[in-house]
Amino acid sequence: MLVIARFVFLRQFILDPDVWWHIKVGQTILATHHWPKADTYSFTAPGTPWMAYEWLGDTLLGASQRAWGLRGLMALDLGLCAGILLALYALASLRSRNSKAAFVACGLLLLFTGVSFTLRPQMLGYLFLILTLIILERLRQGRAGTLWLLPPLFLVWVNTHGSFVIGLLAFGVYGVSGLVKIRWGGLESFAWTAAQRIRLGLVFAASLIALAVTPYGTRLVLYPFDMAFSQPVNVANIREWQPLPFNDPWGKLFLALLLGFLLAQTALRLTWHLAEFTLFLIGAAMACLHLRFILAFVPFSAPLFAVILGRWIPPYEAGKDKHVLNALLMIAIAVATIRLFPSQKELKSLVAQHWPVRAVQYVKQYSLPRPMYNTYSFGGYLVYALDGENKVFIDGRGDIYERTGVLADYLSIERVAPNAFPLLRLYNVQSCLIKRDEPLATLLSASSEWQKVYSDDLSVLFVRRQVERRKIEIRKSKIET
Repeated sequence: MLVIARFVFLRQFILDPDVWWHIKVGQTILATHHWPKADTYSFTAPGTPWMAYEWLGDTLLGASQRAWGLRGLMALDLGLCAGILLALYALASLRSRNSKAAFVACGLLLLFTGVSFTLRPQMLGYLFLILTLIILERLRQGRAGTLWLLPPLFLVWVNTHGSFVIGLLAFGVYGVSGLVKIRWGGLESFAWTAAQRIRLGLVFAASLIALAVTPYGTRLVLYPFDMAFSQPVNVANIREWQPLPFNDPWGKLFLALLLGFLLAQTALRLTWHLAEFTLFLIGAAMACLHLRFILAFVPFSAPLFAVILGRWIPPYEAGKDKHVLNALLMIAIAVATIRLFPSQKELKSLVAQHWPVRAVQYVKQYSLPRPMYNTYSFGGYLVYALDGENKVFIDGRGDIYERTGVLADYLSIERVAPNAFPLLRLYNVQSCLIKRDEPLATLLSASSEWQKVYSDDLSVLFVRRQVERRKIEIRKSKIET
């Protein structure tokens, strides 16, 4: 039921702008058997040092698209969603010992997964985080047999997504909380035995060593910190790095859940393990500061909400189970999913509603003057669709564009700052592919320098008029002379 609820939303096939360049990078790695070390997709930052910091996830995306096209991407998205939801359900059930309460808790938190459930390598990081929490919860319950799964998990994780840092944080919190025995109000912690401390130390050390096993050495380990502290323009202007919007309906729901937790804690006087309560607070704070960290709040909070709901929802009773009915329901859901799975044609139609598919066809059909400026959100699709035929102005790899100053220049152009036209001339831009409704489209339409050559419901193409291009060529010739 959790998976089919998510599938209903997935049928809209709303993809993240970055998924396209992730696919292209993955397919390049598969074709060349080399990891990128410099930018080859843009004309604004060519040759700039760059590493594919999520290369393993990129190759999975690239292989899925190459093998089965858009249906392969949707099948991968559904498979990852199913894995995440089932793992989250397992985590909440393990902690609360009440599968029905865990189901209700996961159903409530499913509303917050829209930010994280966009087809990108981060979905693999989301799954790895929940698996890590399951292993740590089993350890807390005295079942340490799976603890040695963490080093190989972190080995795959660091090559897939930067959220491995959150996994290390969770591991550290569990380890430190068991150093001493604590009983403080509603918080408790039981000290690890000497053997448990040794095992934890060895596994943590092995996990740290595993993080260095990447095509880029330890630079991949440091990238999340570079993103957080060395890319202020990128962080300040990307929506998922903005604070949680409490004016949105689900922002209000987030606040309601937090207040409900406080009310339940006051009324029921529940007792929590120090590690899980600490992670709950960390997850809530991270989500409030940055929207994308809902990714951490959901798995950190699901077990606690399941425990609270377990006060009113009776636990599972094997004697009352209806095995045949359950089997029929699962088969019906599986059959419905297969029957309702969109065709390749339907998916192409959905892609065309959100991405400049027809504009790209026009660019390929007619020899437009280059280089071409593009809207930020179109960049990833252009990297994917133009296949190197036309280098982009900018795409979702904000790190290289911030370091080279291109991101700041793009923001000035996009916001129609006074230096917008001088910047377009500085980059020798001869054509523009932008959204139909953005301010720059209005400005170019009113300019004698630019001519509209294509337009549809989503995008519009402008080219610099011949007279202006000729002037630029003359000035360039004089400079060279």
